[in-house]
Amino acid sequence: MTKIYPSEIRGKELEESASTTATSLTVWKKSSMSFVGTDGFSAYDGEGRLAFRVDNYSRRSKYLLGELVLMDAVGKPLFHLRPKFLSMHDEWRGYKGDAGSDSAPHFFSMRRRSLVQRKGEQSVDVFMRVAAKVADLRIEGCFRKRCCKILGREGQLLARISPKKASQPSVALGGDVFELCVEAGVAAELVMAFIVIMDRIC
Repeated sequence: MTKIYPSEIRGKELEESASTTATSLTVWKKSSMSFVGTDGFSAYDGEGRLAFRVDNYSRRSKYLLGELVLMDAVGKPLFHLRPKFLSMHDEWRGYKGDAGSDSAPHFFSMRRRSLVQRKGEQSVDVFMRVAAKVADLRIEGCFRKRCCKILGREGQLLARISPKKASQPSVALGGDVFELCVEAGVAAELVMAFIVIMDRIC
């Protein structure tokens, strides 16, 4: 747990949910609530069971949207994800579980590393401590092409996303379906929260 959580307390909070083996999820950028005009995410485990979801939000401006809620399969809130208004670096903050009130301290924050990004590449810093000056994690690669890595402070690989390959060559999956691989000891719901925010930042 120490490779992703700089705080021992926060590591213990998610210890029960961190797998002792690598986790592979298939992520579909589509709400499990298939209403017209809605958007979201659905993530499925290796057995095809729904693991995480973000339901029923529109593609409106983030300033009008307010927040996104990452839930488990039965609808229990795992993280409330909110944009920080008037942020030059497109900062977002994640609040754990039901602690989503404005007065609650955020669990993590994410923001673009620089105002100017090279074409086809995104670099995002993740801070696991309030008011931290140095990023604890970083996300590098091209999210639009579904080719990103989440790296620890020492550069160790924690998770990666890649295009999903169909079992049959004749089937085209497209960019809305991709694979998320999470290394052992890393909480998959935390990484999924990062993915949801990356979609908005990019």
